Amino acid sequence: MTTAGAVREQVWDDLLARGACAYPLPPHGHCPNFTHAKKAAAHLLAHPDLTARHTLIVGPERALLPLRQQALKAGKTLYVPHQRKEGWYWRVTDPRGARLSTLPEYGEPTLTPEGAQAAVLACVAVDLSGARLGKGFGWGARGLPLDLPEYTLAHPLMLREALPCPADSHVTLIGLPDQVLTGLT
Repeated sequence: MTTAGAVREQVWDDLLARGACAYPLPPHGHCPNFTHAKKAAAHLLAHPDLTARHTLIVGPERALLPLRQQALKAGKTLYVPHQRKEGWYWRVTDPRGARLSTLPEYGEPTLTPEGAQAAVLACVAVDLSGARLGKGFGWGARGLPLDLPEYTLAHPLMLREALPCPADSHVTLIGLPDQVLTGLT
């Protein structure tokens, strides 16, 4: 069995070698921001499972910035995990609050993601069954004790047939730059 660390290193190296990652560089140590994340976000948000949901938890990672921007512009309420207060969230409804740097101005700190209907988590790798591997630490690695459906965005280089290691969580939808993968088991 391959370790989670080895899978992460391979994905980071592949993205960097193929010029498929964006700021911050290098992608190592992060849930990578990948090229065409904006397209992946648009596809995921257009999926009926997400259009029906009005309140989402969305991770703070750079790869999820386009999704936060598009979701807020569409009138959704977001809860973004607070970077400095573990267990806290920023509740944000104003599109100007999509960037982490603007959350203190446009977000409201809260302990409870009231009404959250789903969570969008960043990943380093994800497989065809929906097994998601994050960066190995942080809020997404601890899991969400909220029993909500989880979704992610990924570049095709982050997609694996099957993860050869234990997953951090399981997602039901994967937004890719050209489609949404559904029917994950």
